Amino acid sequence: MAVQDKPPRKTGIAHFFAATGYSIGGLKRLAGESAFRQEVALIAGLLLLFLVAGASLPEVLGMLAIGLVLIAIEALNTAIEMLIDHLSPGWSQFAKDAKDLGSLAVACTIGALLLYSGVALIW
Repeated sequence: MAVQDKPPRKTGIAHFFAATGYSIGGLKRLAGESAFRQEVALIAGLLLLFLVAGASLPEVLGMLAIGLVLIAIEALNTAIEMLIDHLSPGWSQFAKDAKDLGSLAVACTIGALLLYSGVALIW
């Protein structure tokens, strides 16, 4: 892969629109991950459960906030995996450790989402 010069930095309102475009690009890339799609299904299922159970607006918003944190952690985990795959195409202990730690971060966030949801729906 040839090294390319960085494009010039955008400032002001152009930066805002560029950043929005980068985020949309990241979402499109993340949509290709089955883990992301499963997490979105989990969040949607919990949202439906919250609505059927008559959860309050703050409870629903709390669940959605943790759901957004889960999506963010999954995006970071995917970025780590992409970097590791680029830096270490073969098997290596550091690559395994880095991927395992990213996976742990996702699992902890799923645990937090489920814990919050259980407490919110039971109380």
